[in-house]
Amino acid sequence: MLTKEELPECPVATTVQLIGNKWKLLIIRNLVYDGTQRFGDFIKTIPAISKKVLTDNLRALENDGLVEREVFAEVPPRVEYSLTELGKSLRPIWDAMEAWGIDYKASL
Repeated sequence: MLTKEELPECPVATTVQLIGNKWKLLIIRNLVYDGTQRFGDFIKTIPAISKKVLTDNLRALENDGLVEREVFAEVPPRVEYSLTELGKSLRPIWDAMEAWGIDYKASL
């Protein structure tokens, strides 16, 4: 997890740094709207993402405290990803982006 000193001074820049690439946005979208996901769920719903890029972005979101990873001691192993409480606090941002996107499409 980043320290306060490592984050940009601007709060908008901080938010963009944490969630601002297209893959993180889509990963969080899945978790906000669909809840807990397995790795394969992300691959199915974000078809353009490679397994390596997905892994890297999930790890980054986990390191930033937005996503938690739960490993189940089963054969074969099962891993599930979900939003942390901090991650769940992003919901209003997604709701606002969804509303804006609907309005934008309607204006075309």
